[in-house]
Amino acid sequence: MLTRIFKSFMCLLLVQTGYAQHINTKKLDQYFENLEEHNKFMGSVALFQNDSIVYTKQVGFSDIATNKKPSANTKYKIGSISKTFTATLILKAVEENKLKLTDPLSAFFPKIKNADSITVTHLLQHRSGIHNLTSDPNFFNYYTKPITREKLVALITNFDSDFPPGQKFSYSNSNYVLLSILLEKIYKKKFSDILQEKITVPLQLKNTYIKPKINLQNNESNSYLLAKNWTKQPETHISVPLGAGAISSTPSDLVLFADALFNYEIISKKNVELMKRLKENYGLGITSIPFYEKKAYGHNGRIDGFQSAFSYFPKDKKAFAIVSNGIDFALNDITIAVLSALFDKPYTIPDFNIKVNYDAYVGTYGNGSFPLKITLFQSGNTLKAQATGQSAFNLSKKDTHLFTFKPAGISMEFVPSKNQMTFKQGGLIQVLTKE
Repeated sequence: MLTRIFKSFMCLLLVQTGYAQHINTKKLDQYFENLEEHNKFMGSVALFQNDSIVYTKQVGFSDIATNKKPSANTKYKIGSISKTFTATLILKAVEENKLKLTDPLSAFFPKIKNADSITVTHLLQHRSGIHNLTSDPNFFNYYTKPITREKLVALITNFDSDFPPGQKFSYSNSNYVLLSILLEKIYKKKFSDILQEKITVPLQLKNTYIKPKINLQNNESNSYLLAKNWTKQPETHISVPLGAGAISSTPSDLVLFADALFNYEIISKKNVELMKRLKENYGLGITSIPFYEKKAYGHNGRIDGFQSAFSYFPKDKKAFAIVSNGIDFALNDITIAVLSALFDKPYTIPDFNIKVNYDAYVGTYGNGSFPLKITLFQSGNTLKAQATGQSAFNLSKKDTHLFTFKPAGISMEFVPSKNQMTFKQGGLIQVLTKE
C-alpha cells in the first residue's frame, strides 16, 4: 500500500512539474485545443507510463451556464467503465470466499428466467441471455428517477430471455446491475460503500466514488450534447445503473486504478489473468484494445452526454484514460491520437476547415404509419438526427449511405435518388420519405 501512496504522490509531483517522458506534449496540447476551439470535445485526458502520470489536459467547460473550466480533479461520470470496477469487486469477493464464479443466479435472484442455468461468470461475460435494461422502451420513462433495488430486480425479472445462457455474447447492462445488487447481498452494504472499502480507499483514489447527484460545488461536471449549441443533458439517477454505469472518476484516477489492477495490487494474478481471458473479445469486465502490434485491456463508457475510454498495456506498463462531458467527434479517433502520442507514432491534428457535405441527407423524413418524424441536419462536419420531441444525436458514417447511432441501436440507410431513408432499431424497420 505504501507503494501505491508513493506512486500517487509522484504522479501528482510529475504532473505539476510538467514532466512528460518523451511525449510531445506541445503537439498533444495543440490537438486538444483544436478540438476545443471547434466545439468538438470537452473533457479531460491522462497518460501513464513507467509508474507515473506523464500528461494531463482539460478543455471545455464543466458547467457552461457559469463558464466553469475543468481541472485535473474535475469528476465525470464514466459510464460502463464502472463494469471493470464491478468485475474486480466480484473477483475480490471470490478471493474472500463470499461466492464462487460457478454459483447459479438462482441462489440470489431465483425468479429471473433461466436463473438455475445462469452463473456469475455468465453475468460477468455478458453471456446470460438476460435482456438489456437500457434497450427496453420503458427505460426512458424512469431512468432519471430514484428506483429501489426490489423494483429494479422486478423489471429485469419480467424480461424474456434473449437466448439460452452461455450460447453467445450480448452486451446487457442488466448483468452488471444484478452483480451490483449481488455484492450488496453478500456484504450487506451499499455498492458505493463496497467500492470505497475494497478499491478507492486502499488505492487513495479520492476522486472516484458514487454520489446521488452531480454537485458543481464538489468539482463535478455536467454533460452536454451539441445540437446548434451545447445542450445540458438529463442526469441518469445512480440507483438505476449502479455498478453498470454509476461511478464518477477522473482520468488520473482511472490510470492509477488500471496500473494497480494489472499489477495485482487489488486481486491476485490468477484472477487478473481470468479477467483477461476473452470470449468474443470480452473477458470479465474488460475487453481488449489493439494498437499496432500491441494489446491493451480496458473498457469504454457512455452515460447521458458523457463518453469515456481507458486501457492498460501490461507489457509496456502504459495506460490512458479519456472522459468527455461533451463530444462532437469520434472518440475512437481521439483515442488513436492519444495512443499515438503515448507510443510516439505519427498522427495529424484534424483540419475542421475542410467541410464535409451532407446535403443529400438533410431534411425531415416520415411516413403515414410511423408516429415520429426524423429531422437530419448538419452541424460542422457531423450529420445529426432529431426525432419529434427528443434530443438531437450524432450519426456515425459506416458505409457510403449508411449511418448509425450505436448507443440506441439505430441505423439509417439513405437512397438519395429516391429521397428515402430506411430506419432500423431493434426489430423495427421503417422506410421514410423526405418531405
